[in-house]
Amino acid sequence: MSGPVDAPASGAINAIDELFARTRAENRAALVGYLPAGFPTVEGSIRAIEAMVEAGVDLVEVGLPYSDPVMDGPTIQAAAETALAAGTRVDDVFEVVAASVAAGAPTVVMTYWNPVERRGVETFARDLAEAGGSGLITPDLIPEEGVDWERASREHGLDRIYLVAPSSTDERLALTAEAASGFIYATAVMGVTGQRQQTSSLAPRLVERLREVTDKPVGVGLGVSNGEQAHEVAAFADAVIVGSALVRCLLDAPDEAAGLAAISDLARDLRQGVER
Repeated sequence: MSGPVDAPASGAINAIDELFARTRAENRAALVGYLPAGFPTVEGSIRAIEAMVEAGVDLVEVGLPYSDPVMDGPTIQAAAETALAAGTRVDDVFEVVAASVAAGAPTVVMTYWNPVERRGVETFARDLAEAGGSGLITPDLIPEEGVDWERASREHGLDRIYLVAPSSTDERLALTAEAASGFIYATAVMGVTGQRQQTSSLAPRLVERLREVTDKPVGVGLGVSNGEQAHEVAAFADAVIVGSALVRCLLDAPDEAAGLAAISDLARDLRQGVER
């Protein structure tokens, strides 16, 4: 499947566009937080998302637990395995999305492409839109292979958030930026997800290269784990994306109350970092 799609984009400003308009007016980066649906339970993941939104996360990525991840590091893999073992299904993901939106944050689903294809691209897009979701982050889908998703996303007013990496050519950056909407996800390191001691030195140059081909917002993810690192990334990116560090709060906690407290503390520290 390849070739352009003629369906026009909706003229309405969506929740993600509104968020970046607001954060740019506030002269700060947006804070994006990731948690997988169903970890440690569906209800527990909802409470964790509510806690991080209350503590300052602007946009939520709800992870769809997947059995064969190619990009996730050990922390997110462990959480996904727990969610899958507990019986988490795609319908549960949409329940978590609806709760996240109700908590006050624009919400996207981060998923590998196979679960979308298995459910049916049109059906998945419809169900996500009905849950109030704003779009999809698709780490293993490239624009040339996303024509069905392009069509369905436009029909249902959903954003297409594609990934780029430091290894992406200038041609690939331009093509991906043209196809993306909402924001572009710039992976700051070559490798799987996970906390790191230092932010990537490759990230500023990658964002700089994207700025040369697009004015769409750029979010930087993979590795940010504290407010100081968030501050560093916020100096050159439109959004700071944090996943493994938030998931680790729940993994390391002796009980749910401690996990929720840790997530709240970390989200507040991250929010202070992007606001400095």
